[in-house]
Amino acid sequence: MESKHVSTHIDRPLEAVYEYASDPANLPAWAPGLLSSIERDGDHWVAESPMGRIELVFTPRNEYGVLDHDVTTASGETFHNPMRVIPDGDGCELVFTVRRRPEMSDEDFERDWKAVLEDLVAIKRIVEG
Repeated sequence: MESKHVSTHIDRPLEAVYEYASDPANLPAWAPGLLSSIERDGDHWVAESPMGRIELVFTPRNEYGVLDHDVTTASGETFHNPMRVIPDGDGCELVFTVRRRPEMSDEDFERDWKAVLEDLVAIKRIVEG
């Protein structure tokens, strides 16, 4: 499976970026293409998205900057999304691994990783203020 690591440098400490990005309630602000609303439902989150209702499960809070999460669509298909905040001097790097699904065309894969980059840049704008 082909993967592309998409990242952006953020001029804020890792802890500040992790604190913001690890709160699922913030997703509509920085990932509007993925979902328009989100709410907690027990140990997972449910959201309205262009794909219909989706379920999200996030890795537990941790000291390593890991923000991995699984997205399960209404059809039952689950996508694992690796995401990390990595220290970089006084700031950090936010990295998301985009995986190419077998049915994706080159254009679809490029559109997907570019959308993720827009989301990471949105986090950057928000946390850098």
